[in-house]
Amino acid sequence: MMRLELVKRPQRSILFSALSPFIAFALTMIAGAVLFALLGVNPLTAFNIYFIEPISQVWQLHELAIKAAPLILIAVGLSVCYKANIWNIGAEGQFIFGGIFGSIIPVMFPQFEGPLVLPLMLLLGMVGGAAYAAIPALLKTRFNTNEILTSLMLVYVAQLFLDWLVRGPWRDPQGHGFPQTIQFGDSAVVPELMPDAGRANWGIVFALVAAVLVWILMSRMLKGFEVRVLGSSPRAGRFAGFGIKRMVFFAFLLSGALAGLAGISEVSGAIGQLQPVISPGYGFTAIIVAFLGRLNPLGIVAAGLVLALTYLGGEAVQSALGISDKVARVFQGMLLFFVLGCDTLIHYRIRLIGLALAPPDGAVKLEASTKLKEAS
Repeated sequence: MMRLELVKRPQRSILFSALSPFIAFALTMIAGAVLFALLGVNPLTAFNIYFIEPISQVWQLHELAIKAAPLILIAVGLSVCYKANIWNIGAEGQFIFGGIFGSIIPVMFPQFEGPLVLPLMLLLGMVGGAAYAAIPALLKTRFNTNEILTSLMLVYVAQLFLDWLVRGPWRDPQGHGFPQTIQFGDSAVVPELMPDAGRANWGIVFALVAAVLVWILMSRMLKGFEVRVLGSSPRAGRFAGFGIKRMVFFAFLLSGALAGLAGISEVSGAIGQLQPVISPGYGFTAIIVAFLGRLNPLGIVAAGLVLALTYLGGEAVQSALGISDKVARVFQGMLLFFVLGCDTLIHYRIRLIGLALAPPDGAVKLEASTKLKEAS
């Protein structure tokens, strides 16, 4: 019998580590071509509609920025968690709670207008996301609960809570029974960057600023060094005096705050009100963005644009070719699969191990009896 075993390489290839995202993307394109061929569509035609046409005009670039902004914001926060070896899978829930908390002012106090409204909304959004992220952090540090499970399960709590809000206490009485809040006032809307050219708003600016600030934090500050040390060797971190519990809270709160900022930026920018669904899965797609960007905030910016393009491409092939928009999810899943696969083969090599078959029980007894006679 043979079995496979992963053996850690003594030294990983710097070249292949740098090329890994590109190799993963190329493999995704090959698998995507097979997928389109099985669906009866010319792969070249499909790729043109999927990747080229959605960014062929200026207004489409604005739509790309709208899709990329929340992905970048969330993924930048997640990169800090993952660098610290803390697995926050619930950014989708933190995104939703950021949208809910930030909407308190325009929904509960619509008469409150002025220049302070939007900054307060953004601040409340960050507080809401951080507070929701603090739940799995507390459970992990207090009860050693697995943060993957708790943060993931809290996503469904957030989705159901949002659905209850917009169908119940926050539903617009003038909304003809539709499950939605009132439309936000002018003071509560994230302004557009260039209204004459497209709909892109300041959300993309928030994302770029956050990426730069977190890059500085991780590469130039002591806290970033602490994150890297505790992520790679918790024991060494303890000897250095770094607190693991403090790091869990720091990573979760930072990640949740950025996810919350993405949530309120999306609600007050692209949507303009709370609805039962405010995210097409940004919190989960951002996990792919974080790993495709090699957990580097600047690399995440480029990865966020690529994954945002898959959303636009999915909508384009749906309308042009009649293919389900779930094709975008398939592309995202394949990309994550190949990214993780390439990273695994960079850090580990596959070794085949042969297993000797155990002799039958009777044969063992016969051999023992024969040896006993010979000895006597």
